[in-house]
Amino acid sequence: MFSKQQMAERAAQEISDGSVVNLGIGLPTLVADYLPAPSEDGSGVWLQSENGILGMGPFPYEGDEDPQIINAGKQTVTITTGGSCFDSATSFTMIRGGHVDLSILGAMQVSQSGDLANWAIPGGRVMGIGGAMDLAAGSKRILVMTSHVTKKGEPKLVAECDYPLTAKGVVDRVITDLGVFDVTPDGFRVVELAPDVTLDEVRAKTGATVHAD
Repeated sequence: MFSKQQMAERAAQEISDGSVVNLGIGLPTLVADYLPAPSEDGSGVWLQSENGILGMGPFPYEGDEDPQIINAGKQTVTITTGGSCFDSATSFTMIRGGHVDLSILGAMQVSQSGDLANWAIPGGRVMGIGGAMDLAAGSKRILVMTSHVTKKGEPKLVAECDYPLTAKGVVDRVITDLGVFDVTPDGFRVVELAPDVTLDEVRAKTGATVHAD
């Protein structure tokens, strides 16, 4: 199986040089530790946070935290050389205008048709959808990072979501602790299996069609 850090490192491999990327709260925030900082020529990866940062860096070392510099999940972060801060209205204009190349989001469920549910559990406490809907609709590509099953052992990759949807048909690829999977018209396609994970195990823990070319 992939550890959380291995999932983050694998997700970092999905990011092209020079991309503008938004990292959702939770697991996706770990990806920042595996990305090259932007350079003066614009290469590297530019992390965008919907609360108003472009050029967000990794988490600060203990003792170096600045409480004024936080990500959308209210965690202290850093800003790379050349980075900038602006109001959330400008940030959402970037997102809704299609200027974010990739968003890496967490999820409670992903359907085999690419539907995303990542903001509410029926019967649970609801904090609001936040920027997830805008990111799902406005980003050029959506990558999901999540555990393959819930703490109760229920599949998160399903034939059809029964949690409130964030967006329909937007997810392109999913990275879980069991492997990497593409959303296709025929269900989830195995791109890569985590160490010591078998296809039979994946199928047993997935509530949808799984195929390997």
